[in-house]
Amino acid sequence: MDFEGKIISREISQLLWEREKTVSTAESCTGGRIAEAIIAVPGASKYFKGGIICYVNEVKENILGVSHELIEEKTAVCEEVAIEMVKGACKTLNTDYAIAATGFAGPGGGTKEIPVGTIWLACGTADKVVSLKIDEDNGRDINLSIATNKAIQMFCDFLKAEDAENIEEES
Repeated sequence: MDFEGKIISREISQLLWEREKTVSTAESCTGGRIAEAIIAVPGASKYFKGGIICYVNEVKENILGVSHELIEEKTAVCEEVAIEMVKGACKTLNTDYAIAATGFAGPGGGTKEIPVGTIWLACGTADKVVSLKIDEDNGRDINLSIATNKAIQMFCDFLKAEDAENIEEES
């Protein structure tokens, strides 16, 4: 993991530690890299419960509860599936937050409609999820590295935005 990733992971660690909240991951194309980034910080067992590598649709459906009809209609590489993965991870792993990734990292797997390099990221709670689409193909290794870094940055930003909302509510 790069230096910037370590700084973000440490910031996530501090935010979750202070709140006494937990996080999990649901990863398809990233194959556990997001979980690896989260646990890079000592003491992660206090807030990281686990991750589900859901590389095939069967696991997305049977373990995370992603709708079979949704996958049939829109494919597994879409915003809605990433959002369902977050909600499913929160429920299945009983965590406050989850981070998810689904996409085509390459070199194969893409289609004309959804080309290689298309990766949907999502994070949040069972009730509030934000998402981000990556759609640039830089080769498999770089695609996965970018997706991992953007996922943890998005989650860190989500946590900070929650803090800002809480401060406003108290004012």
